Amino acid sequence: LFLDKSDAVELPIKFIPQCAGCYRCQILLKSSCDIRVYEIECVVNTDCTEAELEFLTPAYQAVIQDIPISNMSNQDWKLEAILEGQGFYGPPLINVGLGETALYPLMFKPIAEC
Repeated sequence: LFLDKSDAVELPIKFIPQCAGCYRCQILLKSSCDIRVYEIECVVNTDCTEAELEFLTPAYQAVIQDIPISNMSNQDWKLEAILEGQGFYGPPLINVGLGETALYPLMFKPIAEC
């Protein structure tokens, strides 16, 4: 079944989320000869935030910075960390439960003066 643009009906929806998270809803459309249920899922992210960390440590000595990760959504997060740059270490995966704040331990261990 192919519909041309003249068969389409717009259904404007206004969505104003209070915070980041995953929001689900159902839309029930009824007519005298048809009933349809549409399930909608909206994922809301916070604004991108940039941060800068400065590490000062003697060569060959490690320094660890715990980075807080807050999960204000309504589901658990399983996050994968991809570290770039020589001398940086941290766990490849971190789990953050819903409504929790977890600390990601980022370690910098320089192998030379830099």
